[in-house]
Amino acid sequence: MKAFTLTTVSCAAASTLLVLLTGCSSMPPKASSFSQDSLPDAVKVPAGHKVVMETVGAGLITYECRAKKDMAGQFEWAFVGPDASLNARNGSKVGKYYGPPATWESMDGSKVTATQVAVAPAGAGNIPHQLVKANPATGNGAMTGVSYIQRTATKGGVAPSSVCDAGAVGSKQTVNYQADYIFWKMM
Repeated sequence: MKAFTLTTVSCAAASTLLVLLTGCSSMPPKASSFSQDSLPDAVKVPAGHKVVMETVGAGLITYECRAKKDMAGQFEWAFVGPDASLNARNGSKVGKYYGPPATWESMDGSKVTATQVAVAPAGAGNIPHQLVKANPATGNGAMTGVSYIQRTATKGGVAPSSVCDAGAVGSKQTVNYQADYIFWKMM
């Protein structure tokens, strides 16, 4: 009968672990569980695209009190831009979202701007769902090849309820918000 030493057992365990880890590295990435089924048609991404990244954006949106265009004597809180952290579903920071112009930037330095295609209501007190068509990315990384970005699951972010009148013109206020940003690429 062969006697097993600690070295023999350690080598066998290490070899088994190496085989298991090698097998894991060849496994396909987990498919996204995101579904557009509950979204309004206006903000659905066209067929032929796949989800490549799901993030949760949390931060602030800045508004400025301005005169309404072509409406003398009327004022409104106008959207200035966001300042948010983009986090993976597991909570780890993967990038940031800021503007103007609206820019999604990955921690790897790649970034993308986009043009709004459509919006749809997301419930009282929440900024709308949004679909934007991405411009070509700068830098190489996670944002390379992104074709569309959806804003879903919004919470908060609407313009302030405080008075915006001639006396407040130029003043800025920030509001908290959260939204999921879903990144799509051509299949």
